[in-house]
Amino acid sequence: MDTIVDDPEIQIAAQIRQERERRNWSLAELAERSGVAKASISKIERNEMSPSAGILGRLAAAFDLTLASLLLRAEGDKGRLVRAKEQPVWRDPATGYVRRQIFRREGHPLELARIEFPPGKSVSFPPWSYEGFQHVLWVISGTLTLREGGQTHVLEAGDSLAFGPPSEITFSNKSAKPCTYLVALVKA
Repeated sequence: MDTIVDDPEIQIAAQIRQERERRNWSLAELAERSGVAKASISKIERNEMSPSAGILGRLAAAFDLTLASLLLRAEGDKGRLVRAKEQPVWRDPATGYVRRQIFRREGHPLELARIEFPPGKSVSFPPWSYEGFQHVLWVISGTLTLREGGQTHVLEAGDSLAFGPPSEITFSNKSAKPCTYLVALVKA
């Protein structure tokens, strides 16, 4: 299983800085737009801190990108055919969750990602990180608890869920076994 480039943390740090500079934003402006502390962004850009999935999701949304888009920009576009061994893989340092980007191509409205979520872990994303996209989640194995706004959904293997209007979302694996699920995103 390949990880994003040789050193994903360096590539992600460089990409965040490039995205910020491309927009002529200061650290303070990115902090305000993303809800991530200015000091944390600075440490991420200097590769002194590995960002969690939640932080990367907030930064990507501030750039009007999906998490996958941000990660793939760090790696570079590989074309239409992406062999399994070439699919970018990223591990969240906070939860150990592993995201495999199955499909994402510039100009194509669909993205597919396979997530392996360790037992006993949770990750949350703000509502604005889901704006402009429609999401469908399909559980491959295990049990996933998804808190979406005021609703809680418990999904078992084979269950699928289309996300509602953008709201705070928390993914949790409250079981003692890993959970694997597929997420399909389409630009709205």
